Amino acid sequence: MEMPPKPPARPDRVSLIQYMRLFKKDLLSAQPARLYRAWMAEFRTPFFRSYLLNQPDLVKTVLKERPDDFPKSGRVAEGLRPLLGDSVFLTNGETWKRQRRIIDPAFEGGRLREIYPAMYEAAEASVARLKARVGEPIEIEEETSHASADIIFRTLFSIPIENEIATQVFTQFRDYQRSQPILNIAAFVPLPRWMPRFFGRSTKSTAREIRRLITQLTEERSAEIERGTAPEDLATKIMTTKDPETGETFTPQEMVDQVAIFFLAGHETSASALAWTLYLMALYPDWQEQVAEEAQALDGTEFGQISKLKISRDVFRESLRLYPPVPMMVRQNTCPETFRERDIKRGSQMVLSPWHLHRHERLWENPDGFDPTRWGTDNGKQCMREAYMPFSSGPRVCTGAGFAMVEGVLMLSMILKHFRITRVEGRDPEPVAHLTVRSKDGIWLTLQPR
Repeated sequence: MEMPPKPPARPDRVSLIQYMRLFKKDLLSAQPARLYRAWMAEFRTPFFRSYLLNQPDLVKTVLKERPDDFPKSGRVAEGLRPLLGDSVFLTNGETWKRQRRIIDPAFEGGRLREIYPAMYEAAEASVARLKARVGEPIEIEEETSHASADIIFRTLFSIPIENEIATQVFTQFRDYQRSQPILNIAAFVPLPRWMPRFFGRSTKSTAREIRRLITQLTEERSAEIERGTAPEDLATKIMTTKDPETGETFTPQEMVDQVAIFFLAGHETSASALAWTLYLMALYPDWQEQVAEEAQALDGTEFGQISKLKISRDVFRESLRLYPPVPMMVRQNTCPETFRERDIKRGSQMVLSPWHLHRHERLWENPDGFDPTRWGTDNGKQCMREAYMPFSSGPRVCTGAGFAMVEGVLMLSMILKHFRITRVEGRDPEPVAHLTVRSKDGIWLTLQPR
């Protein structure tokens, strides 16, 4: 059976300058193959130490048991602060805890049921767009990006992507993604301040324009809330929720920060996950047919039908294992540690890599293979608990994890209900890490009506 595409690994030893060049080209192929077997790996330079952690109990310590001792590295913000400000994605400590107390209620289970009809309408709109392109090669990431942005706008602000401001935000975000601000090597290796950070020229100006447009949307919504005419969507819920400890709501500036991360996290990651899943369905047509048959039951906007899409859920979960949208996360220890008999100085970078953990050769059976049935096996169940974190883990698990799973399963089922998808000859994708795990030259598929 053909294996899903995987980027090549670099030679074991390279100079810092070579590593920086490889890193700028692609985060994934810049890493050595031994990381797929190592429990912990140390990266040394004359300036710093970074440690990649794959051992499940160490990952658990950092993310679940002692998260306050391992805050998010401030260096991640170097590439994202111009757009995200002090959003929940970048903050730590009491600021972050306050933000989560206000945001989390908007994404609780009951809220998903309420916003599901808007999600379903976006899926129908995506199918309608794809019907106009049957028979021709399609770069499917463009469509999944369009569809996921549409879902964000419909559920957050009750407007379709065709809305003028929504269209402008979507266009600007595509430009922002291409400038690759997160491919800032300082996010993963603490370089001296005199070294270049590889910012694209347009990154800051694009971020300013996105924030201007989001400010316009939030100001309009604030006025609607005051008049009592605001729709009951996610934006209204978040803007009117009071911190249970202080009684305060988000300031207008804070709300702009949060909307920016909702869009960045909910748009780019969902687009990446769905595009890779559709490619895997083209690669494994037997699984495609199983998902398509199950999807025939989809009819209308009743939330309960999602629970019946068990095959689609397992397929989407397996795709997230092979192609986690966010391949690496960085934490920083606030006190000296000893991991695996190594002394780790305060302020070192702790790198958690879903990409390597999900394919770890000493944890998973058939780690590089596509097997949605694994979730019913003892190994799959154990790895799900200990070595699977497409949405991070612990207190900082992605607020929208449940939202993303419903969206991914729905979109996958809706597309395969209406279309049979095949690969485009000679254009198989090559995974690279830009803002998320995408394909170097796109993911090309052909759709035919069922």
